[in-house]
Amino acid sequence: MTSEPVTPAEPGAAPDLVELAKIVARQRAELDRLRDQAATSAVVERAKGAVMALTGCSADAADERLLQRAKAARHTLLEECWITLGSLAPTASGPGEATEPLDADPGSGSAALVETSTPDDVSAALARLGQALVRVMTPHDLAGCLLEHLAPDMAADAIMVYARRPDGGLELIGHAGIDDQLAAQWSQVPPLSGIAALDALRTGEPCWVEDVASHERRELLIGDPPERWGSRAWLPVLAAGSAQACIGVLRTRAGSFTPRDRAHLRGVTGLCAGRLRAFDAPPERAGDAATDAVQTLFDALPIAAMLLSPLRTASGETEDFRVEATTARAGDLLGRPGEELAGRRLLEFRPALTEEPLWQGCLHTLTTGEPYESEPFAHEEVAAGVAALSTYSARVARLEDALVVSWIRHGSSDRQEQRLADLQRLGNLGWANWNLATQEASWSTQVFAIFGRDTALGPVRLTGMPELALPEDAPALTRAVRELVRQGRAFDLPFRVRTSGGIRHLRLVAEAVTDMHGTPVEVHGVVQDMTARRRAELALVESEQAILTQHDVLQAERTLASRLQHALLPLANRPVHLAGLRVEVAYLPAQSGVHVGGDWFSAVELPDRDALLVVGDVAGHGVDAVATMAQLRFTAKGMVITGSSLTGALARLNTLLLHSRDSHATATMVLARYDPGPRRLVWAQAGHPPPLLLRNGEARYLSRPRGMLLGATTMPVFEEAECRLEPGDRLILFTDGLVEHPPESIDRGMDRLAEAVAASHADGPGALGPLLARMLPDERRDDVCVVDVRVPRVLEA
Repeated sequence: MTSEPVTPAEPGAAPDLVELAKIVARQRAELDRLRDQAATSAVVERAKGAVMALTGCSADAADERLLQRAKAARHTLLEECWITLGSLAPTASGPGEATEPLDADPGSGSAALVETSTPDDVSAALARLGQALVRVMTPHDLAGCLLEHLAPDMAADAIMVYARRPDGGLELIGHAGIDDQLAAQWSQVPPLSGIAALDALRTGEPCWVEDVASHERRELLIGDPPERWGSRAWLPVLAAGSAQACIGVLRTRAGSFTPRDRAHLRGVTGLCAGRLRAFDAPPERAGDAATDAVQTLFDALPIAAMLLSPLRTASGETEDFRVEATTARAGDLLGRPGEELAGRRLLEFRPALTEEPLWQGCLHTLTTGEPYESEPFAHEEVAAGVAALSTYSARVARLEDALVVSWIRHGSSDRQEQRLADLQRLGNLGWANWNLATQEASWSTQVFAIFGRDTALGPVRLTGMPELALPEDAPALTRAVRELVRQGRAFDLPFRVRTSGGIRHLRLVAEAVTDMHGTPVEVHGVVQDMTARRRAELALVESEQAILTQHDVLQAERTLASRLQHALLPLANRPVHLAGLRVEVAYLPAQSGVHVGGDWFSAVELPDRDALLVVGDVAGHGVDAVATMAQLRFTAKGMVITGSSLTGALARLNTLLLHSRDSHATATMVLARYDPGPRRLVWAQAGHPPPLLLRNGEARYLSRPRGMLLGATTMPVFEEAECRLEPGDRLILFTDGLVEHPPESIDRGMDRLAEAVAASHADGPGALGPLLARMLPDERRDDVCVVDVRVPRVLEA
């Protein structure tokens, strides 16, 4: 490996990042090459040591023996080494210490583990896999490596690696292509029958699950649902004739594994046996020369920086970073002065980093390649025993599969410039200067953005500013500029300009700087984009106008509905007498809102001297509700007068609503007919609260006959009920506005009405007023209609 000198930079100067990136890239590539070379050498040396220990031959003889076996089996040397290591018997003495296998020749089982009649393309694939295995350090890495190797060759979608437990069960030690929830469910498999992976370990033969439907009837299959993988293969990893691990290859597609696929998978398990056995060996330290060269490079940098390599999970997600090299100043910023950070995990000494924006910036740069720069932050430094705060920002750049993180210290001028830029950006404003003596102008970048002007065109002179405004705004701006230049009169003026993005509303505030004689020589100005604020103001004005217009419309509608209601529903000033009854009525419109409701009543004497009592409520408010109310009121009265029964009238009113202009209108109603001779009251209802009867100081609601809401269905059912009124009885018919006051339930309101009526001892005219005052809140949300019926007491002769 060659190293390149780095010219130290002047104090405070930044290095040439382009050249630095090239040097680090070359060093990185060399580091990876040396690591692979060292790892490969470690595998070969370990296999040679196993052969020497078992046969007693020399190192050269062991090397020659491995080469001969590889040639005879058409393997690469690395493949033969993996197979040799995999054929060793399990050891109990310690990591890396081989004991004698069942056969004295560790290579004699090579042909059984990897078929010699392997197609050429499979042999090439196995050779690549053997090389890739040197970079595998954990069972999870092994699963990911196998999935990457088998996915394009035989459409493998998931890999599961199981190890045999002492109790005969299985433990999932590595997986790829499956989610963590499924892995947790199948992490421990008890020693049961009917599990393909366990069967493969018991028999030492692969288990080919190529028809999921037939296997599902007799085996427990992995997956939710099991049909998620249409075919699978469970391959025992043989070591000295026994199997202690099993590899599962799961495919989404159904179908059989071809002879070529089976030969390929047998070869894969032969190589994996050695890799699985080597996991207990301590990792080799490789690439020391390359590491020293990269660290030497970073030692020469005059800034705080570090080189990070991502550490990924089996699913490919980055879980941490390893520090490959770092400068001395980086340790100070990370709070680890004097510590050796190279080779350690980043989260090992900064576990809270995952909660900071820098962590997300690193992940974003690693994924997209886009550089990241953090917001400035304060860091306390101690110089000559004195603590002082300095401002830094972190920058992240991707270098192949690694990251270079550097920290840049900002001087006071840098901080002021950053604050000014932030102020202009947040306030959507910019500054401008005009020299009246030299006619030079200077604009900040934000002013060019506000005017939508290309910076290559340069700023506009002060006298040319009116030319940017719309024609109708130009005269006022011309006049203000003239007075500023001649008399030094400052101005604050709004105007509009046309840009590629449309019309913008701007504000220009300018003031003059004069010489000793009072003559303006320079103008300082601030330009602010007021477009968003102006649009909000216009939208607010439009909303206010729309609200006022709507209010006027609603108020006019309320007035019209109220007049129409009063014309259709006249109220008597005093009680009326019908068929021997004294009837008092009350109608109170809603106080909240601007709509009039559809509550109504009727209290008339029929031609046969009976009395007709009606209360009803049309759903909705406004003119439509009043019109529907009038239609139902007069139609119901006409039907009963012409001889229709109460239930017949309700059925016809239901049909009328269904075929009216508003087919969705609904209403509730109570119809009652009183015969004064026997004092018999017959009544029917359509989804309405029942009348309340007060007798001998006890108030109760009449039992409701069946009856459905008018307009709800084409096949309603209505029934009549009958009761006999006694002298002194009081009967109250009402709409729900009297008892329904949210959030109180209507049941509670009806209970309160019964209590109030029972407690009332007033019997003369005007007794309805105190009852309404007790029942109704200060602000009514709905109309209230009440018909109060009294049966006079019979005087004794």
